Amino acid sequence: MQHLVQMKITPQARPSNDEEGLKFANNLLYPTLKRCQQLQQEGKIVAGGPMSGTIGLALVLETDTLKELDQLLTSLRLWARMETTVTPLTTFADRASAVEAALKLLQEPKALSPDSQGERSIPAVERLSMDSWLVSEN
Repeated sequence: MQHLVQMKITPQARPSNDEEGLKFANNLLYPTLKRCQQLQQEGKIVAGGPMSGTIGLALVLETDTLKELDQLLTSLRLWARMETTVTPLTTFADRASAVEAALKLLQEPKALSPDSQGERSIPAVERLSMDSWLVSEN
């Protein structure tokens, strides 16, 4: 399974002077970048990289389980100082299959029922399942 992972440094974790910046780079930033290179070579990071202009990462991770995903993220030294967002990804083929099934359902005469104004509408239960692929969660 693939996940889009976005990590941005929290304001409290940002170094406030040169000495803190040096410690931050040596102890957290550089080891995290080296670990990401290793994960990329292992095929766990399949896309992405450091964000330009900020201290952050945008990655697509390939894992077999959520436990593995959690272990990979927590293995990054910067993780504890980052605000992390994880978005599960599906495949284009799986989404196309779901859309195709929904379209077939909509094209069936029994799928539509008259509403109070004589219009034909999608029953609420079917409409809810279709909304999951029609509406973005952002």
